[in-house]
Amino acid sequence: MNQHPPGTEDEMNNGLPEQSHEVHGIEFIVEDVDFELAEAEALTAWIERIAEVHEHEIVQLTYIFCSDEYLHRVNVEYLDHDTYTDVITFDNADTSDIIEGDIFISVERVRENAEQLGVPFCDELHRVMIHGMLHLLGYQDKDLLSQTAMRKKEDYCLSLRTF
Repeated sequence: MNQHPPGTEDEMNNGLPEQSHEVHGIEFIVEDVDFELAEAEALTAWIERIAEVHEHEIVQLTYIFCSDEYLHRVNVEYLDHDTYTDVITFDNADTSDIIEGDIFISVERVRENAEQLGVPFCDELHRVMIHGMLHLLGYQDKDLLSQTAMRKKEDYCLSLRTF
């Protein structure tokens, strides 16, 4: 998926102020939702550790936290998928050993999924965040076998959290 996503273009933010926090090549942006990311530095260290374990270097990784409608528009415009989802990953890397990409996450969808699954919001958010990262590391989830492998890899990555 080497299509360039909208990032923080004015037409996507509905006039709401953008919040941003960048650390070590990893940037966290909040678009059109009322959301504050907790423990950004700890999350950054965890994400960097996952990259190191997989022998990848993070050049630029941007997480964009947004609403269902915002992510739906991205899905329609850039992927031609008229569906709602919790995460969309755009891989912008030119080589396979670096991570350069954008991960869009619907905070509303993650919150709803957490309620349905009976898990804490932060655990579901971290799972979705690392799910996007795993796509950038080359993992897929198009069929049942790869979905099962992806879930196991997510669980492993979640076990590496120290916060």
